[in-house]
Amino acid sequence: MSSDASSRLKVLIVDDHFVVRSGLAASLELDDTIEVVGEAERGEDVVAAYRQLHPRVVLMDLQLPGMSGVEATAALRVFDPAARVLIFSTFARDDEVQAALDAGALGYLQKSASRDELLAALQHVARGGRSLPPEVARRLAALRLGPAITPREREILALIAAGRANKEIGAELGVSEDTVKRHVSHILEKLDVNDRAQATAEAIRRGIVKMPE
Repeated sequence: MSSDASSRLKVLIVDDHFVVRSGLAASLELDDTIEVVGEAERGEDVVAAYRQLHPRVVLMDLQLPGMSGVEATAALRVFDPAARVLIFSTFARDDEVQAALDAGALGYLQKSASRDELLAALQHVARGGRSLPPEVARRLAALRLGPAITPREREILALIAAGRANKEIGAELGVSEDTVKRHVSHILEKLDVNDRAQATAEAIRRGIVKMPE
């Protein structure tokens, strides 16, 4: 079924890799309901490209040089609060996905998704709908519904992930070992895990701490 140009879904691709942009454009335009109206390789270029090209959906990578995908999404939504953004990224921690949604993105999809999944997500976002893989939606809901990790607990989690014992953590933070033990107990309860190793794995999975170097 063919579509005339005026009825096609206009897409702007934002990615810093030329091969990814050109491959995506070629793949998307095999579907005659899609028109790739332009490409941008930097977050700083997004608003100008959007102003010039008037895409219906912006397909945005998160990992960009300079201005990140989250920052570019926020800037675009300031320029046009009705702008529709679908984050399309190789890998994103849960907190990065949540930050993008908080900035105004309507959806997130991994680059490993199938072409059909990408087309469906683009169409859904074009209609103003929220588009998230079910497992990502569940994890983000759990993050929002669960007890919040405090800044001090985040510090302690980072030190636990680095292999520090309670006594070392106490010395580094200037608190008693008993205080650290109480914090660790609260952390285990909030993360719904049984020990420090599980707490580290869960904190990394949720994006609360970064993977130790």
